[in-house]
Amino acid sequence: MNTPEVLFVCVHNAGRSQMAAALLDHHAAGRVTVRSAGSAPASEVNPAVVAVMAELGIDVSRNFPRRLTTDAVEAADVVITMGCGDACPVFPGKRYLDWQLDDPAGRPVELVRPIRDEIDRRVRDLLADLAPVTS
Repeated sequence: MNTPEVLFVCVHNAGRSQMAAALLDHHAAGRVTVRSAGSAPASEVNPAVVAVMAELGIDVSRNFPRRLTTDAVEAADVVITMGCGDACPVFPGKRYLDWQLDDPAGRPVELVRPIRDEIDRRVRDLLADLAPVTS
């Protein structure tokens, strides 16, 4: 049985994709391989994202934005884009999802929380589809 691999992509890899990857990794507990990347990576993860993830006990303070590569897309079973437009290469046989979500860039913590919570809901649904818990 193969472990599914998910790649989250947003422009700066400093907000939405960082939260999604950390949340899926947390909930999956090893049942899914998770990566994130950006088409134009920022220099650091958004401090408001670090703060709202810490509220859930998830530390992303040591994460750093990564550049999107063709190899990362090729390795993924599922590619989830979050506002990267046409920057993400498309390969036949891959499952692509586009999650329309507000960008947390420049927003205060109180406006980033609802974005985090929506990402968490979507991540849990994705996990239930990719790697359901069997009894």
